[in-house]
Amino acid sequence: MTGTAIDTKAGILKALQDGLIVSVQPIDGGAMDRDEVVVAMASAAVDGGAQGLRIEGASRLAAVRAALPNTPIVGLVKRDFEEWPLRITALMEDVHALAKAGADIIAIDGTDRPRPYPFAELAKAAHDHGCLVMADLSTEQEADNCLRDGADIIGTTMSGYTGEAPTPEEPDFPLLEAVAKKDCFVIAEGRFSTPDLCRAAIERGADCVTVGSALTRLEIMTQLFSNAVAAARKDHRS
Repeated sequence: MTGTAIDTKAGILKALQDGLIVSVQPIDGGAMDRDEVVVAMASAAVDGGAQGLRIEGASRLAAVRAALPNTPIVGLVKRDFEEWPLRITALMEDVHALAKAGADIIAIDGTDRPRPYPFAELAKAAHDHGCLVMADLSTEQEADNCLRDGADIIGTTMSGYTGEAPTPEEPDFPLLEAVAKKDCFVIAEGRFSTPDLCRAAIERGADCVTVGSALTRLEIMTQLFSNAVAAARKDHRS
């Protein structure tokens, strides 16, 4: 299986320019964690104007690709390792599987942490399949390293998720602004949970914005509303 009908790397990036990628990754084991639900949500996202999708898992990506043959897809595989702290597309076998499933772009952890395969080797494997490489990272130095080692796209995905400090509520705009000055395609990702934040990302130099939980994790968003209602009720009755 191959990627979209867009047959050049430049064409894929042009299709995503100034656009929205919707990350359709349900909560593991949740009520929406089924292939048919992911396909339905992905289709609804495209109907709503998304220019691209971010899909986890090779088999699930293949199902979305079959339903949406012309939509650019960022593919990744998440694994929990005992030996290594990273999770996103860390194994060579996962790069091959995502490419064969129809990914146009393969997201690879680009953080400076111990890993089973060097970033450069995974990036080369993705390129050998004709896929673009997105580096999910957390610092400007990691961006420089990944660009040197073959990344086509820089994503701010991991900022706030690699250290011991609590994850901030707001996106990392300083990192976004720093990597936007480099000669590369930049995807703003990580806590871009409102239309205003997405607009701000483009205004600060992002080429594209990814939104995930705010659109596709119903449990998380429902809990936010439920907590607000419960707090208001408590305050009103006290």
